[in-house]
Amino acid sequence: MSETTHDSASPREVPLSELAARHGLSVSGARPSLPQYTRQLWGRRYFILAFSQAKLMAQYSQAKLGQLWQVFTPLLNAFVYFLIFGLLIGGRGGMDNQEYIPFLVIGVFIFTFTQQSVLSGVKSISGNLGLVRALHFPRASLPISFSLQQLQQLLYSMIVLVVIVIGFGHFPDWGWFTVIPVLALQLVFNAGLALIMARLGASTPDLVQLMPFVLRTWMYASGVMFPLRYMVETRADWPSWVASVMEANPAAVYMDLMRYAMIDGDYHDSIPMTTWWWALGWAVVVGVGGFMYFWKAEERYGRG
Repeated sequence: MSETTHDSASPREVPLSELAARHGLSVSGARPSLPQYTRQLWGRRYFILAFSQAKLMAQYSQAKLGQLWQVFTPLLNAFVYFLIFGLLIGGRGGMDNQEYIPFLVIGVFIFTFTQQSVLSGVKSISGNLGLVRALHFPRASLPISFSLQQLQQLLYSMIVLVVIVIGFGHFPDWGWFTVIPVLALQLVFNAGLALIMARLGASTPDLVQLMPFVLRTWMYASGVMFPLRYMVETRADWPSWVASVMEANPAAVYMDLMRYAMIDGDYHDSIPMTTWWWALGWAVVVGVGGFMYFWKAEERYGRG
């Protein structure tokens, strides 16, 4: 048989990609489609919850007071801010202690929820490389679980927060039920922000060192220690758009809604309806956008 005849009779060489597809094989570590990734994440929901609870219990395991530091830390911060902004600087905006102290404590607790979600999110991948490289699971599980951890910590702290609010004469009414949607919207926003920071932190480890300064600046611009509208209104030299930007600040939005829900008095009646739209908009844009932004780099986490 001639060489030409032999070559024509040989079987067609099948491309490796076609052969792999025929037998149901896929590239190791390849990014799944967004719907498939969402289903995988939902399938790991029990892992996400258990991981967040384990992290919460281990957070203060070396301290003698243990989990009490979940409450003591924001309370001590609130006390320091009260001394500086409430007494020395006079940044309470005309509020007496009966209104200012609950205002301040709510602001500290709610901002801490977002602050700690961002700080834990930025190192959720880089700080858990052993887990990321050893096991196959949707990497979004990690920043989301850290956000859930911070929510659980806030819920423990809410017991003390409620005692403080009631102790200063602000008793529960029907408005307190709005706390639930406020925390739900803030959780979605925090999780989306944690996902964004997790992707950035995975490729830029130095971001961990920078974020405390960024968050501290954000805190001072969000009205944690002083009523934001009062400070803006008293500065006649500021352009009008500054007030709009500061009121749209997501940290200020969620604090305002929580204060609106739990504090009676003049502050209670000053929240515009647009604040709710800002809260919903931030949750949708950052929550959904952060999830998609994180998913697009799924195959790169833990490599290199």
